[in-house]
Parts: sequence; structure tokens; C-alpha cells
Amino acid sequence: METSQMTNAQGWQETLEDLDRRRQHTHAMGGSERVAKHRGKGKLDARARIGRLLDPGTFRELGTMVGGEIAADGIVVGSGEINGSPVMVGAEDFTTLAGSIGPGGNAKRYRIAELALRDKIPLVMLLEGAGFRPTGEHYGRTPTDLLAQAQCSGKVPTVAAVLGPSAGHGALVGPVCDFRIMSPHGAIFTAGPPVVKESTGEEISKEELGGPDVALTSGVIHNFADDDAAVLDDIRRYLSYFPSSAWSYPAPLPDEAAGHARPTPELLDIVSRDNRRVYDMRAVLDVIFDTPDWFEVQPRFGQAIICALAHLGGHPVAVVANQPKVLAGSIDADAADKAAHFITVADSFHLPIVFLADNPGMLPGSRSERSGVLRAGARMFAAQTAATTLKLHLTLRKAYGFGSMVMSLLGFDSQVATFAYPGATMGAMSAAALSSATHAGEDLAAKLRDTELQASYHSAKQLGFDELIDPRETRDALLSALRRGLCSRQAAAEPVTRTVIMP
Repeated sequence: METSQMTNAQGWQETLEDLDRRRQHTHAMGGSERVAKHRGKGKLDARARIGRLLDPGTFRELGTMVGGEIAADGIVVGSGEINGSPVMVGAEDFTTLAGSIGPGGNAKRYRIAELALRDKIPLVMLLEGAGFRPTGEHYGRTPTDLLAQAQCSGKVPTVAAVLGPSAGHGALVGPVCDFRIMSPHGAIFTAGPPVVKESTGEEISKEELGGPDVALTSGVIHNFADDDAAVLDDIRRYLSYFPSSAWSYPAPLPDEAAGHARPTPELLDIVSRDNRRVYDMRAVLDVIFDTPDWFEVQPRFGQAIICALAHLGGHPVAVVANQPKVLAGSIDADAADKAAHFITVADSFHLPIVFLADNPGMLPGSRSERSGVLRAGARMFAAQTAATTLKLHLTLRKAYGFGSMVMSLLGFDSQVATFAYPGATMGAMSAAALSSATHAGEDLAAKLRDTELQASYHSAKQLGFDELIDPRETRDALLSALRRGLCSRQAAAEPVTRTVIMP
């Protein structure tokens, strides 16, 4: 019997040696020289990126043999775990034909998106590639990864990292994803500099065409990190706030790591009672939420609104907060567009949303109108009114006109709770603006100002807010309301069905 088993094992030897040789060829990617050159630029290679992103020892590759002599056909894909939860991941290998997409690579890209949706787990794409390979071949009626990724939208979290030049079809992967982040080496564009020169005559570098300064300013990319490792660490942090899919709720932190009730006297020093004095809303977030290491999304774009992920009593929440340091908190088109996307993502994955309002309304002026501020504001309004997740609102000092409505201060908007600080001012416009618009005399202007200062009490008498609160009660009021609201989650989570046509 033992002799027979040894004979069987020996019979496998040649086959397994062949498998090992083929795997080694694939694992070598574009060869030692190209890999060394790539790493010499301060970048990780595709396999090292996957190793850094995933929990150690959890990566299981798919499609290793695809491409034959072209190692993995230019893209390494498979499954693994992040913080103990399964994910699908794909990493373009720039050392192999510049990470370009061939028939096999296209099939692999589609497959991991298909599996992410089938198994209800996040999808992460690490981009550095030249788009479809110019072979002259036509793929005919074959699936494309963008179709599968679009089908993932709103059902599983999707993340893209741009870690080098990303052009053509590959570059479209980024904007389709919920969250996009870039390293200093990243550049993203429809077509690279050679194609631009050929088609338009413009001579331009890849950095000028789609580097961080361009991509972050345009909003195509959300976040920036100092190097590959920092990008991958930020992806792990981002996903830690989300459930694996829209079929589950975000998981709270363990009790020992969760923040508990506590007063917030610091807010009396941070938030001035004088509406004309600015303060940094980030300092407010530091005090209200469990720890000051909350995660900001798109900090360089639409800076009049802060969009962040945080924990309140250990529960993951999304935060939409006006920033008085920028445009006095006025909401411009970029800020509204950013908030609309963020609200939709948060709602899709059942993150409660905390709105912190302190704004004089939408940004007025000819430049703002040319930027489409009304369309963007309407888009933000549609996103927040359509949101079915838990919503909590706090007006700190002021919220005028449409600026209050986009921040979820609206009757019968299904909020869990609405709060305001005493003295908070509101209405169609500020007293100063109304006085100017009506050419009010000095006595009338003073009366309008006094009426404005009493607005929070007038509103409270009519239940315009659930309660006026002392700033020192802020965290406890929000935490209590959140815990109460979470009791409504008696049924299993399901993907959000949307019927709203976004402006």
C-alpha cells in the first residue's frame, strides 16, 4: 500500500514541477530588470501592492495562467481579506506591457467584479496601465469590466487607487468607483500625452495632463497620500467604516474601543456666538466624535463642506459639515457636488449621516451662477431627501434659505433628530441681507436683527427643531439620538432602491 502511494506521489512530480515553473514565470511579472526599475522610482510593484493592502497571507490569486508568456496578461487579480473581511482585488502590472489590457486581462477584470457582486464583498482596483492593447483585434460581443463595476455600484463598496499613469479604458475604472485615491506618481487621463499631441497638437506632460494637482482639483480623484504604502493604508481605513455590502449594516466597534457619553465644554471656546467670526469646523468634529482621527473624503475639493467618516459611540457614521473658514460657509457648486456623491454612498451602505449646519446659504454671484450652483445645490438636496438612512441635524449658528434645506433642516424629512444651539439664526436670508434688499432704515434694520437673534426660540416654539441644546450637550444629544434611531433596524439590510432623477 505504501509503495503504491509513493508511486502515485512520484507520478505527480513532473506535473507539479511544470505548474511551479509556470507560476514562477508569472510571479516574475515583467522580469527582474523592469521590476527593479519600477521599484527604483519609489513605487511598489503590483504584487507588493496587493501584499501591502491585504491582511498577511490571505491573497488567493485567480487567473494566474492567463496570458501565457505575457505574465498574468498584465493584471494580478484575486481575493483576500482586509481587517478580516473578504475582498476582491485587481492590480495592473506596469512592468508587463505597461499594464495594458488584453483579452485575458479583460476577462479577469470582469470576473473579479462579477465575483464581488455575487459574493457581496468590496472590490478594490489598483491602477497603473495604458488601457487596451493596440493589437488591432476586435473583441466582439464580450463582457467589459466597466459593465460589471457599474452593476456593483451601490451594492458593494468599490475603491480605485491611481498609483502611476492610468489612461484610456483603465482610467474609466476610477470615476466609476465610490472612492478614488492617488499617489504622487499617479496621473489619470482619457488619453496620454502622445495621443494628445497627435490629435490636438498640444504638448503636455502626464503630470500637467492628469497628475494630482489636476485630478484633485477637478474632483476626479478624491484623496491623496504620500506614497504607495500610505495610499493602501488609507484604503484599509476607508473600508473599515463600511459593511461588506448593502445587504448588511456597518459593524460597530467593540465595546472597549467605543467612545461613551461625555460633555463637550470645548465647543464654547471653538464656536463663537458672533456669526461674523470664523472657526474651523474640523475642531468641532475632533470634539464631537469618538477620536480626532476621523477620515476626511475629498479634503482638497469643495472645501466649503467637510465630508468625513467617523465613529459616534463606536458606530460608523458619515458627516456632512459646513466649513465657516471657507467662503464663510457658503455652499458653492463643488461643495454641493461633493456632498451629493458622499451622501449617496453613505446612504447606499446604511451609514447614519450627521449634518452640522453653519452656512449663510448657497454662494451668490455671477461666477457661482456660471459654475451651476443651482444645479449642484438641487443635486445635493435630491440626494439628502432621497436618503433612507438615519439622519441627524444640528444647526450651530446659522442656516439660511436653501442652505438649510440641503443640510437636512426640513420638516417631515425623516430625520431621527434635529437640534440647534440657542441663538441660531435662520430664515430666507440674514437680517443684513434682508435690510439691504429692502433698503430698510436704521430702526427697521435693528428690529430685523433682533428678530433674527430670537429665531431659534420662535422656531423651537413651533417644534421647528426637536430641541435647542447647550453646546456642552452636543455629543450626548447626538449619541442618544443615534442609539434610539438604530433601534429601527429590525429587518435585514437591503440595497437602496432609488427612483430620483439627479439634477
